Amino acid sequence: MAHVGLFGPATVTWQLHGDPTMWIAGIRSLFLQALHPRAVAAVVQNSRFQEDPIGRLRRTSDFVGVATYGTSDAARAAAERVRHVHRTLRAHDPRTGERIRLDDPDLLLWVHCAEVASFAEVVRRAGFPLSDARHDRYFQEQRRSAELVGLDPGRVPGSREEMADYFLRVRPELARTRDSDVVFGFLHHPFTAKVLLPLNLGYLPIGNLAYSLLPDWARDLHGGRALPAPVATAGARAFRAFGRSVPDQVRYRFPSGHELAAVERLGEGVFPSVRALPEL
Repeated sequence: MAHVGLFGPATVTWQLHGDPTMWIAGIRSLFLQALHPRAVAAVVQNSRFQEDPIGRLRRTSDFVGVATYGTSDAARAAAERVRHVHRTLRAHDPRTGERIRLDDPDLLLWVHCAEVASFAEVVRRAGFPLSDARHDRYFQEQRRSAELVGLDPGRVPGSREEMADYFLRVRPELARTRDSDVVFGFLHHPFTAKVLLPLNLGYLPIGNLAYSLLPDWARDLHGGRALPAPVATAGARAFRAFGRSVPDQVRYRFPSGHELAAVERLGEGVFPSVRALPEL
């Protein structure tokens, strides 16, 4: 049904995307995305993220929110806006000078996989009950999101095994670059305006935690210092515990309120909850 949306309360996606650890997972995905030289060049050359850090992070979370909890029409309209931007913008590869199309399927696939793998892996590590079967189902469901932005669902990993194979294939293309260093610095200290500098003190542990939750090979490419693995896991679990202690009506109001809009549309019983995960 169109008013339920692309996923609906009976999916893993609906419940997982409502977990508070998605905040950290989203930042982790940006660290990972930055390791693809052409993808990160396109971002650095076309985005104002350094001048508008809050707006950049909010726009990303807003698209995920409307795709997950909005109506089918709202999700497709949001996706068409994204696809229009991808069709019209261009960048150049600083290593070769070649032109980069932002709607290149290989780049779209990289962004998709870096994003959904981060969502699933971080939330699971934080204590969300994502069994292997649910993990596979989540990747299968996320083919719908990939199709929204113009990908052929048949090319998109639909299981943990397929996702692992994808990262093995793409890793030879990944590298630390001048552009990845720009994103690395931004994600650790995003607030440069003097009036916002105090926010860096509060954000710094979150940025460092998100970076520390990357796979070993990704941290090795970036080259930055990370928290020990047990500390990072404990930090993710503590963040999740704190987030879950906040009442639903408050927690889901930010950053975009799409979950609350879905509840108003479909009823109180659709609040994201681990108790509503499908039995697999």
